[in-house]
Amino acid sequence: MSKIDDMIREALRCEDRAAMRDDDGEPSFFALSRSQFHGVNGWIAWVIMIFQFIFSVLGVYCLVRMFLASEVLAALKWGISGSTALILGLQIKLSLMPQIQADRVIREIRRLELRLSSTEK
Repeated sequence: MSKIDDMIREALRCEDRAAMRDDDGEPSFFALSRSQFHGVNGWIAWVIMIFQFIFSVLGVYCLVRMFLASEVLAALKWGISGSTALILGLQIKLSLMPQIQADRVIREIRRLELRLSSTEK
């Protein structure tokens, strides 16, 4: 046994083993998304979603103003502003995806660690 194996075995508590045994498989996308709002860095996800909501409301407001505009220049101004706000809102929301993917990878690594530690006993 190497020192890393011993460290992994010590790091895996009984609760971790029980949680992984009761696991039904990979969680859904929505479950992974909801998990971003908890934990130490959960506040970051909340701030991101607040800004995404603000940009979405701003984008819809600008697009409504675009459709109500009677001049081409005003419609162009509101349309570009609205589409830019909606794109920014989408980009901000998609910034959570790398963290979701990292959580999936960490989850699979923990699952492999548990399988390896259970087969060695």
